[in-house]
Amino acid sequence: MPQETDRKMMEILRILADRSEVLGAKTIAEELRKKGYDLGERAVRYHMRILDEKGFTERIGYAGRRITSEGIKELEKGLIYDQVDFIFAKFEDMMYQTTLDPTTGRGKVVVNSSTFQNDEEIMGIITSVFSKGIAVSPYVEITSSSESDESKITMKTICGTTIDGMLLKAGIPVVPRYGGLVEVKNNIPQTFTELIAYKKTSMTPLEAFTDREMTSVLEFIESGSGNIPANFRLIPATAREKAIKLFDALQKIGVSGLLKIGKPGESILGIPIDKDMVGIAVIGGISPLCAAKEAGYDVNIKMAENTVEFSEMESLTTPQNIIKKSGGKTGKKVKFLLSKAWNLINEVDFDPETQQGKVIVNISYLEEENLEESLKVFDQVMASRPEYCSSKYFQIVPGPQGKKGLATVCSLTIDGILTKKGIASTPQYGGILETEGKSPRFIELTAYNGSSLDPHEIYLSKGLTSVNKSLKKGGRVLASLREIPYVARPETLDILDETEESGFSILKVGKPSELVYNAKVDRYHVGIVAPGGLNPIAAIKEAGIPVDPKAVETLMDISKMEEF
Repeated sequence: MPQETDRKMMEILRILADRSEVLGAKTIAEELRKKGYDLGERAVRYHMRILDEKGFTERIGYAGRRITSEGIKELEKGLIYDQVDFIFAKFEDMMYQTTLDPTTGRGKVVVNSSTFQNDEEIMGIITSVFSKGIAVSPYVEITSSSESDESKITMKTICGTTIDGMLLKAGIPVVPRYGGLVEVKNNIPQTFTELIAYKKTSMTPLEAFTDREMTSVLEFIESGSGNIPANFRLIPATAREKAIKLFDALQKIGVSGLLKIGKPGESILGIPIDKDMVGIAVIGGISPLCAAKEAGYDVNIKMAENTVEFSEMESLTTPQNIIKKSGGKTGKKVKFLLSKAWNLINEVDFDPETQQGKVIVNISYLEEENLEESLKVFDQVMASRPEYCSSKYFQIVPGPQGKKGLATVCSLTIDGILTKKGIASTPQYGGILETEGKSPRFIELTAYNGSSLDPHEIYLSKGLTSVNKSLKKGGRVLASLREIPYVARPETLDILDETEESGFSILKVGKPSELVYNAKVDRYHVGIVAPGGLNPIAAIKEAGIPVDPKAVETLMDISKMEEF
C-alpha cells in the first residue's frame, strides 16, 4: 500500500479516536482538510472501506463509522515513522489550544488523563503529593471511567504543556525540549538525571519515566530527597521578565509547578543554555500518579490527552510547596548517551577477518544465585533465535557484592566496525521490533540523539518486550537502526557479510531512502537494523529473574569473551 495512502488512513483513525464518536465522511473530510489533506467525501469513503475490511473501523448504520479496539491498537503501533513526528506535533497542537486567562481563571488547559481503581488509600497518596506542591496544579477533574465499572475513575490533571501554551499565548516564543527526571536533595532541586528530547520519539518523554522503577516521588515527600518527573523548555532571553510576570499571575490562580527559571545563558539543573536563551524547568503534572504507581497501584497514564475548561476543575487541596529554590549553583551536567556512544564507537577495533579486537558491551547485573538459571534462558534464546542476539559472544564479570555481571555485545559495535572501514555509520534509534506477521515492523522508536538513557533500558523498565514469545511465534524484540550514505551500500554489504560470519547478527540492510521495517531513513541514506544486545537480558527478565540491565557500558576484548 502506498506510503501516502497509509498516512491518510492513520489520520482518519486519529480523528475517530480523538472524537470518540460515530463520524460521517463529510465530518472526516473537514477534519482532514484542517490537517492539510484535501480529500473529498468520496475519497474518504474509499479509505473507510479499506479500514472496515482490516477491522480497524466499523460502520454504524447510516451515521458513519467509529474506530474499533483493533483500530486503536493499530493507531498506537502503526506507521512508526509518522508517530515519531506526530508526538511533537501533538504537543504543538495542545499548546495552540490552551486559552487560559490568568486574570479571570477561565479558559482551556492541557490535561493528562489517568485511570485507576478508586479507593481511599490511593486517593490519600495522590492528595498527599498534591498537598506538597509536587504538581503543576492541585486542580483536577474526576469522572467515572465507565458505566460498567463504577469503582474505576479517570482523573484529569493539568499537564506541563499548559505552561508552554500560556507562554505562547503571551506572545513568547517557546521551545519544548526535554522531559525527564530531576534529582532533589533536602528539598532542593539538583540536576536532571535523565532526559529524552520531545522530537524523534514515539512515546512522550515523561511517559518513558512513569515506571515505578524510575521515579521516587514517595521517597521525596517523606525524606525530602528523590527523583521527580519534570520537563524543560527554552524562551528568548528578552522574554524573561514577561515570563516571570506570567508565572506570578498563574500562581495566584493555582497553576505553576515552577522548579526554576534561569538567567540568560545560565545552565538549568545540569542543562547548558545558549547565552541568548533562558531555560525553564517545571514539575511534571503526572507526579502524584507516579507516586501511586510506586505504591503498587495499577494506573494507566495518558499524557497531554486533551484540553478541559479550567474553571470547571476543582482543587484537591491547598498546597504547601516543600520544594526550595535551587539558587545560583549549576547542577551536575547532564550526560547524553550519544556522546558516550561516539567515544566508545571510536575505540572499536574489532576486525571481522581476524575476529580479533575490542567491542562495545552492555553489562547487566543479577544475583549470583540466579546466574545458572539466567544462562539457561540465554542459551534458549541463542539456540532458538540466534538472529535476535547481537552476537554469540558473552562474558561473566565481577559485580557488586553478591552479584555477577553478564556482558553482552552492544549493537553499536556495528557502527564502530563500519567506521573503521571508512563508512560513516550513524546510530539513529533504539526501538521495539514486532516480529509477528509477514514482515517485522518497529512499533516504538526513540532517538539516541537527545536521550541520556539507552532507549532499550527504558523499554525493558516498562516491560515492552516479549522475547521469549518470539522464540516460537511473533513477539517483541529490541532492535536498533543506524544510517549510512547510500553510495556506501555495496561495500557495507560485503563488510556485514564478514561480520555475520564472525558471529554477529544483522536483521536487515535497506535500499536507498527505503522504509526499513516501517522506520524512515533520511534521503540518500540506507538503514541498517541490528538486534539489541539486551534481548537475552530481556528474556531473563521476562522469566521472572530480577536483573539490572546497563547498556553501552564499556569496551571488552573479544578474545576474553566466551561463545554460546
